[in-house]
Amino acid sequence: MGQARPSRATALIVEDDSMQRAMLSLLLEESGYRVIACERAEDARAVLEETTTPGLCLLMTDVQLAGSMTGVELAYVAKARNPRLDVVVTSGRPLTQPLPDGAKFWAKPWAPLDVLREAEIAQLS
Repeated sequence: MGQARPSRATALIVEDDSMQRAMLSLLLEESGYRVIACERAEDARAVLEETTTPGLCLLMTDVQLAGSMTGVELAYVAKARNPRLDVVVTSGRPLTQPLPDGAKFWAKPWAPLDVLREAEIAQLS
C-alpha cells in the first residue's frame, strides 16, 4: 500500500514585471516550493478564493500591478481570507498606505536569501 505524498508548500507570487516574477518563481521552485505566479492582483484573488490551493503559506506581491487592484488591496483580501497567511508587500517606492495586521513591507531591492528565509518561516507557521 502506497503512502500519501505530503503536499509541498505553495507560494503565490504577484508581480507585473515578468523578469522579477520569473526570478522569484525560479528561486522558490529550486527550493522545493510549488509556485503560482500571477501578473495581476485580480488573478491572484481568484487563486485565493479557490478552496483547492493546497499548502498556500506565502503571498508575495508588488504594490503597483497591472489591472485595477493594487498589491495592498490584495494583501487585505488575502488576510481577510486567511489571517495566518504570510503576506509580504514590496515596492521600489515608499509605502503610503497602511497594510493589514500581520503583513510585512519590503523595500526593493531585497535579497534572494530574504525571500527564502521568509518562505521557510511561512512554511513553519
